[in-house]
Amino acid sequence: MKLQVTAKNDSPIAPAIEDYAQKRIGKMDRFLPGIESGKVEISEEGVRQPDQRFSVQVTLDSNGVLIRAQEHADDVRTAIDRVSDALANRITRYKGKRFDHGKDTVRKMEPSPDMTVTPDEEPHRVVKTKHFTVKPMPIDEATEQMELLGHDFFLFVNSETGNTNLVYRRKDGHYGLIESTV
Repeated sequence: MKLQVTAKNDSPIAPAIEDYAQKRIGKMDRFLPGIESGKVEISEEGVRQPDQRFSVQVTLDSNGVLIRAQEHADDVRTAIDRVSDALANRITRYKGKRFDHGKDTVRKMEPSPDMTVTPDEEPHRVVKTKHFTVKPMPIDEATEQMELLGHDFFLFVNSETGNTNLVYRRKDGHYGLIESTV
């Protein structure tokens, strides 16, 4: 597995820390042999809570399936250990879902409450744009991908209908599906 270790806030990474990250995160291909590459972002943040000082974010690519985890700690090595444990849990859950074909997955959709802006507040603006390829997949695979990334929503092309859909996590722990029509 090719693993790229970078610093997010232009702070230098000591070679010992980079080797430690390579060693700990590099072990993930034992859990899931198909991991092709990975990216580790280490950042030191100026926060009030000392246990949140260092942040480590890892994204692994296993044949097009992205697995992501992020952890914070007061020490870089501790954050790397925590993110390694989180990745191991996600990979184990992914492998379990992948081979558990007997479950019935019925999805229901409910609208989420609208956010209102009061006149005193400045309206929010777009500060970051991401570009990615939307792949055709079934709803089950999309929810699995969302969980692996650790996101609350996931945009995909429904392989059954050919339309763009959005699956999201509801407050009650279930999933919602938004279907587009052309």
